[in-house]
Amino acid sequence: MTSIGHEATWLVAVVLMEAAIIDGMKLKVPNWLTFHFVVGGLAYATWMAGWAGLTWSLAGMTLGLLLLIPLYAIGGMGAGDVKLLAGVGAWMGPALTLGAFAVSAIVGGLMAVAMVAWSGQYVRHWVMMQSIGEEIMTVRNPSKLAATAAARKPSMMLLPYGIPIAAGSIAYFAWMGLLF
Repeated sequence: MTSIGHEATWLVAVVLMEAAIIDGMKLKVPNWLTFHFVVGGLAYATWMAGWAGLTWSLAGMTLGLLLLIPLYAIGGMGAGDVKLLAGVGAWMGPALTLGAFAVSAIVGGLMAVAMVAWSGQYVRHWVMMQSIGEEIMTVRNPSKLAATAAARKPSMMLLPYGIPIAAGSIAYFAWMGLLF
């Protein structure tokens, strides 16, 4: 199994839009959405292509998890964002998940730059970015990094990463001709 049909891709796009709206309002992608998204993708792939489909779907899900777990482990994003990309992987397989991740990272970076520009606090954010980078390079203990990130969280502007995942993934699927 190498891809799914347009109808299923539209379903994925709708779920991603729902996740983005919820994340934008609550700064959280809920488990009820991500759990059903992942399980639905695994079930659909299995139904469409048997064991080969399940293997393909599991590979995509695993890749989605592995791409974002490092950022989650150091407190850089929430678990819902990680599970959301795992759901993309379960439905779209590993190759499309990798592309969706790459475009989502670009969208997330652009959104972060726009948020900093909107705030007008360039120096504050530049210093914070340097501090976080230095912590990652020197501390190297995910638990300590996560604790530091949690302590810093109340003073930071937070980017609801479900939005870049949705926008980047849907844009990538459209670019690949999967929505039309």
